[in-house]
Amino acid sequence: MKKFLFVSVVLSIVLLSCNSGESSDNDLVTKRIQYDVVIQNPETDMDWWVQNIEGSNREKLIRSIIQRVTEGEVKAYDFISCKPYSVSEIQNIMKRTDSISMESPIPPYDMVDTVLVTEIRLSDIKKLRFLEEWSMDNKTLAFTKKVAGICPMVERHSETGELLGYKPLFWVFFDDKYPAELQQ
Repeated sequence: MKKFLFVSVVLSIVLLSCNSGESSDNDLVTKRIQYDVVIQNPETDMDWWVQNIEGSNREKLIRSIIQRVTEGEVKAYDFISCKPYSVSEIQNIMKRTDSISMESPIPPYDMVDTVLVTEIRLSDIKKLRFLEEWSMDNKTLAFTKKVAGICPMVERHSETGELLGYKPLFWVFFDDKYPAELQQ
């Protein structure tokens, strides 16, 4: 009986140790993926949830990010260099500076370059850029996404009002390995 018990224990240990060396069913798909999400769809003929977050939820989300960053509770980083911003730098970023050419109202009515400074409103943030890590369960094909960072983006328009694109404001990271990994 002791021999049977001994063999059973040894066999169990061997079988368990073989399984523990195998990888889990979740495999890393990508360590880093970055993409933009429209959070306020200008198309009125689409279902409300297509490329859209309901208005009060969108405002709450954006307000929370901007408020915590401008008050210095959460660290914000430069979009390109990933160097940290000071609170005063963030407050300056939240002001949009545009220059336009206007005709002077005073003779000889020359064209004059004028600088316009306006504060970025919460409603100006129409997109969010995400930095994520993706894993997939090989059995169920279910994805797990870990958000590593988020970047609010504002629309940029020409003098005639034509949409030129989106300007990233700053990164907020939720993972300790960022932004160091991005600076490499």
